[in-house]
Amino acid sequence: MARGIAQAVSFGGRGTVGWCSYRRATVAVCLGNLVAALLVLRSLTSHASFAPPAPNLGEVVQYTEEQIRMVEESIRIRREAEPVELVQAVKKLLKVFVREEKRRKELPLMLKQKVSYDIVGRLRHLGDNSSVTEQRGSMHIWFQTKAIESWRFETLKDIRHASTQSQSNLGLSGDEARMLKRALEFNWHMLMEDIGLFIPEEVMNVEHDDKPENEPEEEEIIAGPPLSPQCNVELHTDYGGAAVRWGLTHHKESAADCCQACLDQAKNAKPGEMKCNIWVYCPSEFGCYSPDKYEHKHQECWLKQDDHPKLNFKDKYSESYRDSHPTAPVVVPWMSGVVSA
Repeated sequence: MARGIAQAVSFGGRGTVGWCSYRRATVAVCLGNLVAALLVLRSLTSHASFAPPAPNLGEVVQYTEEQIRMVEESIRIRREAEPVELVQAVKKLLKVFVREEKRRKELPLMLKQKVSYDIVGRLRHLGDNSSVTEQRGSMHIWFQTKAIESWRFETLKDIRHASTQSQSNLGLSGDEARMLKRALEFNWHMLMEDIGLFIPEEVMNVEHDDKPENEPEEEEIIAGPPLSPQCNVELHTDYGGAAVRWGLTHHKESAADCCQACLDQAKNAKPGEMKCNIWVYCPSEFGCYSPDKYEHKHQECWLKQDDHPKLNFKDKYSESYRDSHPTAPVVVPWMSGVVSA
C-alpha cells in the first residue's frame, strides 16, 4: 500500500515538472510579445488613417497677369529706391580706411615720447618769445599751428638729410627715422592724436546782413518817460568830462530823470560852480562797463561838464581795445547826451 502511494506521488511530481518546462515558458513569452507588437502596429495604422494628406510637390501655383505685374512693379520700385550712390561712396570710404590702416604703423612708445617732448619744447619757446597781443585768441592758435608745421617740415628735412647715416639730429635709429618719416608724411593727424596734441581750428565768423535794402532801422525802446528834445539822447555812447555829480552815488529811475537832473543842476548852479551840460546814464540791468576800477551798476547817472564835449566810446568797442581789455563787451552799454542851452 505504501509502495503504491509512493509511486503515485512520484508519477505526479514528474508530470508537474514536465508541464512547466523552460521551453514552454519561452514559447509563452514570445507569443505575448507578438500580441503586443500587433496591438502597437494597429494603433499606429489607425492614427495614420486620420492624418492629412501630404501636399503634392509637383503641383504648380498659377498667378494671374495682374499679380505678376504687381510683383514686377514691386521689384522695380525696390531697386530704384536703393541708394546706389551712397553704397558706392561707403565702399570707397571703406577702401580708403583699409588702405590707411595698412599704411599706419604704430610708433613705439619711446618714439612718441620723443616727438611730444620736442613739440612741447617748441611751443614753450614760442610762448616765451611771443607778445601779449600774439597770445590772444585766434592769433595765438595761428602761431601755434605755424610753429608745429615748421617743426614737422624741419624734422622731415633732417630725416631725409640723415637717410644715409645711422643717426639723425633727433637721436633716432634708421628704423625709427623711417617710421617717423612715414608718419609725418602720411599720418600726421593720426600722430597728433596719438601723442595727445590738439589745436582747435580757427573759426571764422562772417556776419550776414539779410535786412532788405531801404528798410528803416528799428528804434530801440528807452525805458521810462520820453526824453525832452533838450537832452539830445545818443544810444550806446559814453561822453567824457569833469564830474559835476558822482554817478556811483547818484542813481535815477530813467534816462529822462537823469537828463532832467542835469538841466536842473545847470539852472540852479551858483556863481562859480560848474554847470552840467553832459549826462551819462547806465540803462542795463547787468551794469555798464568802464575801464576804471569801479563797478558801475544799473541806473547810475553821471552829470558832467565840458566846454568841448569829447566822446570816450561810441556804438562798439574796437577789436584792438577788446584785445587789451578782455572784460569789455562788444557794444557800448551807456547812453548819453549833450544838453542844449
